[in-house]
Amino acid sequence: MSSDIAGASGLAGRYATALFELAEADKQLDTVAQDLAAIRDMVDGSADLARLIRSPVIARDSQIAAMDAILTKAGVSELTKHFVGVVAQNRRLFALTAMITQFHGILAQHRGEMTAEVTSAQALSDKQRQAIEDGLKKAMGAKVAVDARVDEDLLGGLVVKIGSRMIDSSIKTKLQQLRLSLR
Repeated sequence: MSSDIAGASGLAGRYATALFELAEADKQLDTVAQDLAAIRDMVDGSADLARLIRSPVIARDSQIAAMDAILTKAGVSELTKHFVGVVAQNRRLFALTAMITQFHGILAQHRGEMTAEVTSAQALSDKQRQAIEDGLKKAMGAKVAVDARVDEDLLGGLVVKIGSRMIDSSIKTKLQQLRLSLR
């Protein structure tokens, strides 16, 4: 199966591919995808958690215990919890967010979807998210899964990335362009 999955290379790609194959065999693709999105949101929202997974100074046993406690409290599936435990045991937690990104990319490719990373200044409502998905589907001619993120530094607007394309309509960028044109 792994030879059928294109674009998954490097450390993060190998782990993501292994998780994808396990989740597919157990028919838990959606559950694992939701779990991983929740983990990424937790890492993005907590400087302490980000420090925990990136620090080489923190002992392996401490990382394993902390991640197990966090994931148990978050209510993630056993497969996801076991995967993160293996990643921690192998001292690869520093690449966890890259593994999550790779997994979502593999899943989107498997489903015939494209993934759009949409960054906004505030969390998107379900209605806004659906409108963005519909607009991107029409523009791209394929189903587009929206991976929404929040970056308050944007002030307003959106930054949309699909593959190598990027559309930046954020107020932050417009202010920077205005500042440059006034010089």
